[in-house]
Amino acid sequence: MSESISNENIQKYQSDLKNRQEAKVMQRAISHNGINSTAANFESEANMKPIFSVEVDTGEVSNQQHSGRCWIFAALNTMRHNLAKNFNLSGDFELSQIYTTFWDKFEKCNWFLENIIRTADQPLTSRRVSWLLDSPQQDGGQWDMLCAVIEKYGVAPQSAMVETANSNDTSELNAVLNQKLRIDAIKLRELANDGKDVQAAKDDMLSEIYRVLVYAFGEPVSTFNFEYRDEKHEYHVDNDLTPKKFFDKYVNLNLEDYVSIINSPTEDKPYDNTYTVDMLGNVINGRQVKHLNLEMDKLEELTITQLKNGESVWFGSDVAKESDRKKGIMDDALYSKGELFDIDLGMSKAEQLDFHQSVMNHAMVITGVDIVDGKPTKWKVENSWGNKVGSKGYFVMSESWFRRFTYQVVINKKYLSEADNASQEKDPVVLDPWDPMGTLAFFEK
Repeated sequence: MSESISNENIQKYQSDLKNRQEAKVMQRAISHNGINSTAANFESEANMKPIFSVEVDTGEVSNQQHSGRCWIFAALNTMRHNLAKNFNLSGDFELSQIYTTFWDKFEKCNWFLENIIRTADQPLTSRRVSWLLDSPQQDGGQWDMLCAVIEKYGVAPQSAMVETANSNDTSELNAVLNQKLRIDAIKLRELANDGKDVQAAKDDMLSEIYRVLVYAFGEPVSTFNFEYRDEKHEYHVDNDLTPKKFFDKYVNLNLEDYVSIINSPTEDKPYDNTYTVDMLGNVINGRQVKHLNLEMDKLEELTITQLKNGESVWFGSDVAKESDRKKGIMDDALYSKGELFDIDLGMSKAEQLDFHQSVMNHAMVITGVDIVDGKPTKWKVENSWGNKVGSKGYFVMSESWFRRFTYQVVINKKYLSEADNASQEKDPVVLDPWDPMGTLAFFEK
């Protein structure tokens, strides 16, 4: 039987508090200064100096503004590093994030409508239908979803398609699109359950959605001239490029070589197996979201290997935990909140995932690591929140934070062992749509 809180309970709690000698001092300090400021550990800041023994050359940081497109910015940043180096481009060169965003949103709308048709026979109270309707489309995504868009549409330099007010702040556009998609869902469910032609109706809906996106973002570029001056100030021009030709010529990456490695120590996901997530994706018949689950030691070793070979690493983590965006520090020793309140705040990584305390919500790029006596101590991170945070936009991540709050890295298959590559080829186990490993990187600036 459930029990309510009695007056006797409250009197006991009050008595327990009065018996603590430090209670009044702690109340004044915390209520006046706030929890984080009172719990701040200044040793953390001293230990997180931005000095690294291994670094990948990068340029100026990008700025996703008020949008949840971190995963797109991070992925395009990994691609621009080598592009800028190979063609002697200036440090402020960027690939067009809005071009990729346009096609991602358009494909996500089609993905949603197809899943509405697929689940039309299920009641609205079905958890899957409810999950779909909660967020028909949004800014967030996964590495494999980025690859699916690029494989179909290519990429463009930022000079060919620039950001707009609606890409810098996507909230109004998302509200319009999601309202329209829910209205479309009503119509498609009725048509499907009446045995009528849903695809013709869906085609009309997509035409309207395309119009909305063009009005908000501009027409996606189909051909362009790539003009630039290199670091020696020499002029170059390459005319009549399509986004796919530009990708093949200038980025020149085989995206099939790059795979998602996760670390999920939960009991439902044994290591050395692959996983996908039901209803997670964007491009119908495009690249499937697929994760290889490895132990953290392996994930860390692969990350270091890729960095030592001069290539940055896209990664997904829970940036909301134990981080100071102004100082650019991610360290689980940054605040001593458990000590401050004299309570136990310890959780294992598996418990964090199973009990919804932590989840991947932001994608960034690892560009360096400091190795001391053969062991990593801290990591250099390129964020996409502009150059007014951290060290000109770069963050420092402690080794313990990396192991505790990093859930995903993208690694070239050539760095995997033969056994890990064999595991990667396994057919994936299908997880529920709401599984923690299906969470999209979406964190805003």
